[in-house]
Amino acid sequence: MKEESREKRIKKPSGDTLSALVMVGPVTLIMVLLVAVPLIYVAVMSFCSIDEYYNVIPRFTPENYERLLDADYLKIYARSVFIAFITTVLCILIGYPFSYVIARTASRKKKILYMLVIIPFWTNSLIRIYGWRSFLGSSGWLNSLLISLHIVSEPIELLYKNGTTILGMTYCLIPFMILPMYTAIEKLDGSLLEASSDLGAKPAATFFEVILPLTSSGIFSGSLMVFIPCLGYFFVSDILGGGNSDMIGNLIERQFQSGNNWPLGAALSIVLIVLTLVLVKLYQKLGGDMDALGV
Repeated sequence: MKEESREKRIKKPSGDTLSALVMVGPVTLIMVLLVAVPLIYVAVMSFCSIDEYYNVIPRFTPENYERLLDADYLKIYARSVFIAFITTVLCILIGYPFSYVIARTASRKKKILYMLVIIPFWTNSLIRIYGWRSFLGSSGWLNSLLISLHIVSEPIELLYKNGTTILGMTYCLIPFMILPMYTAIEKLDGSLLEASSDLGAKPAATFFEVILPLTSSGIFSGSLMVFIPCLGYFFVSDILGGGNSDMIGNLIERQFQSGNNWPLGAALSIVLIVLTLVLVKLYQKLGGDMDALGV
């Protein structure tokens, strides 16, 4: 009898276990249905083929991944990395001083500056990019102003260039750089700066020897949050680049839309996912804080 009662006690789930299942169960189910299943579906589709009517057929082949090594695609990969890199560098150069000012400002003004970073999220990115297109167009405000000031005699073609795409990417993604850098700078111990000054260090030396190393985690996490989305923001290069600055995101969008080649688009998506995982793993190996990425 003692052994039976003991077995019943072992088999009977405790209250803590039930609570954990109730809490974790729905989240796990949602993650499986909305994350795992779609990823598996895309991975399987990347090895499928299409028939003469562009219908996906379950004839498995590595041909889609072999096509990714085409010279034209390699050029787009290189352009994507170049634009993402320049965008990341610009976001660091512009965002770091702004983040430092926010972190070192009094509480009342800090809230105002912080809101200036958050406010762009209240408007859809697509609408804001169309605003830039209107502003930079041949009949836009900028050209109209330059002509009225007699700086130029005719409108300047500012759209449909890599530089315009980089401008749009920087505008859209700079909040993702500022927020993690602000968090890192706010944690900076002010006594270290005082100690550096007392020891006779110049402001430049204090910045490069004390401030920059202690806030490098925010820079790296912000760079990751800018670089990766930049590769997939196809609408920015579509609207501002006009097809002259295609990126990986444009390739994926085109295969699923006008190209009707879903398996090839799925293969491109898998490559982009793998690249993202590699960068995140690299960040983790270098001692990055995964909480800063929302992971």
